Amino acid sequence: MLLGTLEKYQSDFFPLLGKSFQKEDFCKIDLNANTPNLDLESIQTYDGLDFYIQQELKRNEAKVGVGGYLEKRVLYQQSNNFKNEAENRDIHLGVDWWSSAGTEIYAPLEGRVHSFQYNELHLDYGATIILQHDIDGLVFYTLYGHLNIASLGNLEKGMLIEKGSVFTAMGNRTENGGWVPHLHFQIINNMMGKEGDFPGVTSEKLLAEFSENCPDPNVFFVY
Repeated sequence: MLLGTLEKYQSDFFPLLGKSFQKEDFCKIDLNANTPNLDLESIQTYDGLDFYIQQELKRNEAKVGVGGYLEKRVLYQQSNNFKNEAENRDIHLGVDWWSSAGTEIYAPLEGRVHSFQYNELHLDYGATIILQHDIDGLVFYTLYGHLNIASLGNLEKGMLIEKGSVFTAMGNRTENGGWVPHLHFQIINNMMGKEGDFPGVTSEKLLAEFSENCPDPNVFFVY
């Protein structure tokens, strides 16, 4: 239901990275563990992941790499935050937008600040903002992770964020959870009582539940 409503209004969404980018400025970044010839050991390091992303951008003559919804990844095995005795969390629930630290992020539609916080664990979101939206009476949320810390200081819960306004930017390694700079963007139907944080990676066991609650964010790719 949520995805169908979003698709109905897709043409009205403002581009997440603004209107200065063109469609040809983007390319797909594939981090699926089953991708042939992907050096799974190398991409688990900061330098190795950065090298791979930069090479893909160069090869495609692109400025931003996009992808990752429901990808099964090895990236998270460096952090105990994603490990569990029963089953590891390794399936990605959002879309990543890989670009330079400081890249501005625009509100794709009007919303209010639901919550925000700094999630400091290794390979967590770092600076995080969650917006609440209402379309035709349907309430849902968008999560923005791996941001710059400075943008959190300008926010208050309930603050109106206008469509098309710059409200944050991609953070660097020291503030984004230790990642190569990128935006983790995720749609959430039900926040399950959480604030300032929400799982961005799930396990095979919980995939059906979380993929239903977090539909494909590519509906917001409108370049």
